[in-house]
Amino acid sequence: MEWINRTRAIKVALIIIAVLLGVASLVFSNYLVRDLEREEFTRMEIWTEAMRTFNNADENTDLNLVLTVIKGNNTIPVIVLDDKGAIESYSNIRIHDADTLGYLMREAAAMREAGHIIRMDMNEPGRYYDVCYDDSLMLKRLAAYPYIQFGVFVVFLLMALFALLSMKRSEQNRVWVGLSKETAHQLGTPISSLMAWTEILHNTYPDDELIPEMGKDVKRLEVIAERFSKIGSLPETTPEDLGEALQRVAQYIDRRSSEHVTVHCHVPERPITVRMCSPLFEWVIENLCKNAIDAMNGEGSIALHVAQSDEHVYIDVTDTGKGIHKSHFKSVFSPGFTTKRRGWGLGLSLAKRIIESYHKGRIYVKHSELSKGTTFRIELRK
Repeated sequence: MEWINRTRAIKVALIIIAVLLGVASLVFSNYLVRDLEREEFTRMEIWTEAMRTFNNADENTDLNLVLTVIKGNNTIPVIVLDDKGAIESYSNIRIHDADTLGYLMREAAAMREAGHIIRMDMNEPGRYYDVCYDDSLMLKRLAAYPYIQFGVFVVFLLMALFALLSMKRSEQNRVWVGLSKETAHQLGTPISSLMAWTEILHNTYPDDELIPEMGKDVKRLEVIAERFSKIGSLPETTPEDLGEALQRVAQYIDRRSSEHVTVHCHVPERPITVRMCSPLFEWVIENLCKNAIDAMNGEGSIALHVAQSDEHVYIDVTDTGKGIHKSHFKSVFSPGFTTKRRGWGLGLSLAKRIIESYHKGRIYVKHSELSKGTTFRIELRK
């Protein structure tokens, strides 16, 4: 539990740092864009003054510097309107319409609306020109660049997180598979020996009532070893009667639990056939029931309910235990999550893998209320 919370805190911290870096990049770029906007405005003021000087010049005026300033603007789009609103001249504008005049008038109106206009007064009373201008192409690209950069950064961050999670999940899977197969391998030899000794005891003491029970326990160990050996490889699923599988689990749990725990199995009378790997599926139900017994502190009731629709079958495992907080509904399936003092926190994680990866179904917490109980639901296709 503590390990999961620490890992989650690190992930959240990394995401917050990434977002702060992105926001800082946007803020810095916006300041840079504003500085360039002010610089272009100053250039347009100088250009407008040069145009006014050029229009008011006489034969004694030196126009070399004025013409240099006017010709020096080759990046900022400009449209000059006279006092009647007619177009006097324009520069640095690409015409994208057959109606040149109409296109220029629309562009000039857009520049006016954006506030990009400088009044150029002439020496004659009532005569003036309006210089309308737009941001240069470089400034527009620079204004859009931070958002593109932020988008690329977010995509890269998501890809990195996905890769890290995939690597972590793959590593966990390899650990689980290795542990499961090694457990099955280690159990194989003593189980074989126990089966042989049980057979010898049965032949030696044919009337002993305890020996058949020992044989059942050995068979049980064999089933457990088979389950562990199937984890990590794609098990073969076959059509099975769901009701029979649930009743076998209910009988086993009822025999192995105390008299203070009651197990009820409610299945339809007609068989419900689903494709499953019985050893693994029964292990999932057993795991849910054992967790329920722990949650009830060895006293309460467990109910197995089966419902169905046209395409799906629903198995509900309900207990009367201490319940699960809503914030932990998804965390309970995370590897390492456990509320027990002793435990690895792998049971529900393996159950989720068995149901979703091997049986193409779903398992989740359907309902839980603190101090009243929990219902886990499994959905399988018919």
